[in-house]
Amino acid sequence: MAGPPVQPEINIGTLGHVDNGKSTLVEALTGVWTAKHSEELRRGITIRIGYADGYFYKCASHRGVTAFCAKQTCPNCGSETKLLRGVSFIDCPGHHSLMVTMLAGAALMDGALFVVAADAKFPQAQDREHLLAAEMAGIQKLIIVQNKIDVVDRQRAIENMGEIQEFVKDRPAEKSPIIPVSAQHGVNVDLLIEAIEKEIPTPKRNPSASPQMYVLRSFDINKPGTKVEQLRGGVLGGSIVQGAFRRDDTIEIRPGLRIESGGKTSYQPIFTRVQSVHVSQGDVEEAGPGGLVGVGTQLCPSVTKADSLVGSIVGKEGGLPPVLDKVTLDVELFERAVGTEELVAVEKIRTNEPLVLNVATAVTSGVVTSARENIIDVSLKRPVCANASFKAALSRRIGDSWRLIGYGIFK
Repeated sequence: MAGPPVQPEINIGTLGHVDNGKSTLVEALTGVWTAKHSEELRRGITIRIGYADGYFYKCASHRGVTAFCAKQTCPNCGSETKLLRGVSFIDCPGHHSLMVTMLAGAALMDGALFVVAADAKFPQAQDREHLLAAEMAGIQKLIIVQNKIDVVDRQRAIENMGEIQEFVKDRPAEKSPIIPVSAQHGVNVDLLIEAIEKEIPTPKRNPSASPQMYVLRSFDINKPGTKVEQLRGGVLGGSIVQGAFRRDDTIEIRPGLRIESGGKTSYQPIFTRVQSVHVSQGDVEEAGPGGLVGVGTQLCPSVTKADSLVGSIVGKEGGLPPVLDKVTLDVELFERAVGTEELVAVEKIRTNEPLVLNVATAVTSGVVTSARENIIDVSLKRPVCANASFKAALSRRIGDSWRLIGYGIFK
């Protein structure tokens, strides 16, 4: 792409049953097959988040929906198009991990595409749960995508449209547009892009807000055998939720470095300087919210290697939430545990019960020290960096797996 790198402005989640064609749809919008893209991104990360960045354009030679496309040249007339904005699609493969990501890290998503398959009876089990999670996460901007219209006749497509409308009746998604598409053949992709531009605008950002980034990956980019004088500092990969990071900024990372001393474990905040800022199209002087951002630092690569800082929050010194090893949560439980074939009913949380908490990109376990009505106190094995009003996804041991049972809001 000519010109300086452009950072995506917004993050859009893709929701829906596993076979509804989410990856194919994102590929039609971005040219990136997210299943492959995500595999590289998510190794070793419990919350599996992948990004596929796309860029939307408009052709001045056309009016209406045919003016919209995802290419620099118009597919209809070959004219050069005008860039509207960059968009990142958040790919959260896996039923359970998607739900956890939405509930714990809703701040990452500015909107969502709820993908439905026209050739299947709607709703399927995961459709119900994903829509419920979107509602609980507070995702307001939602577009329903009726995919696979190429494999059904007109009558079935109309029936499926009726099933969708009946299901979302009297729910927050009732007023969401329903866009029929064939992701496989690129049918109505222009209509979907127009809907995204209209329905999911870029939120107003406060560039002067204290910057914060959730760390999704941390790694050492030096190859074995690199000479000492050629070593490069450790890299943090993540998503900025507010403010902006610039080259030469001094940053703080919390909870930070794990320290073992006298049989006790503690965490010490880390301070370093930003050496480089990277988005999908290349290096930039600064980056704000939207898409995946790589921040090169002056840290020793041994500190960041093997995703050792995943779950941390990065910001300016003194501008980060407190580090907590004991938390109080206002809890909202599901009727049924997510992902259980037997549709296990969720019972109230009990004192001394072990739980797993997902807070943004951090994962920790804890023991409930007090449970009263819908308020619980939890002592955490690994501390988290969080403000009041943050959300934590809560999972309970059911059988041989941890299953999502609801969420809690930090008090």
